[in-house]
Amino acid sequence: MLRLSRNIEETARTKFNLSDGQWLIGNSHDSSLTFLESGLCFEADVARGQKTGFFLDQRENRRTVESLAQDRDVLNAFSFTGGFSVYAARGGARSVTDLDISRYALAGSKRNFALNSHVSRIASCRHEMIRADAFEWIEQGPKRGFDFVILDPPSMARRESERSRAIQAYRKLASAGIQRLKRCGILAAASCSAHVSAEEFFTAVRQAAKESLREFKELQTTSHGTDHPATFREAYYLKCIYLKF
Repeated sequence: MLRLSRNIEETARTKFNLSDGQWLIGNSHDSSLTFLESGLCFEADVARGQKTGFFLDQRENRRTVESLAQDRDVLNAFSFTGGFSVYAARGGARSVTDLDISRYALAGSKRNFALNSHVSRIASCRHEMIRADAFEWIEQGPKRGFDFVILDPPSMARRESERSRAIQAYRKLASAGIQRLKRCGILAAASCSAHVSAEEFFTAVRQAAKESLREFKELQTTSHGTDHPATFREAYYLKCIYLKF
């Protein structure tokens, strides 16, 4: 079924001479739009941004992060344009650090904070941006501790043959993230790899937690929001786990 879907997409692209980011209607000089989500304003670049320009499927997890961020120093790794960061700031975070390799993404985060500067908690939250390879910085960067570490990397398994390697990579990343946590810190680890099941991903993160030799409590696990129904196995790509140490 998935192969058929790809064939249909390729046929449509060929027939209508379409390409990613191509404008059909409108002004191609201004591809950014702003929208409201949970009372917050965000910018999405629908032509140059990743996918839709904003990860709408993470809305419920952003709300969860907001509810846990009070008085915490937050590291948002693989931050993209700062969706989790803005929510954390509104939730009362003392500081938010965006970590991403993309200069374009970090600039988008700066604009999203500016769009919400009328919110007092966001205006008073210290916002820092670090441009670096998130994998390398978390594991080898300056020894800084955080009260809340968010790990939301790009897909690590784009095909079935990469599944085993991806599971090990998730475990290693979670381990590095845990080392960044202060006492009573929270880890939020997410995966969007359809070829890695929720149980495989959660097991990898839990194993990293056990190997840290720190006491921890599992707060919750999450999947897709109610407005993103999944009707077949491969559609269940999104999963997130919250652990407190």
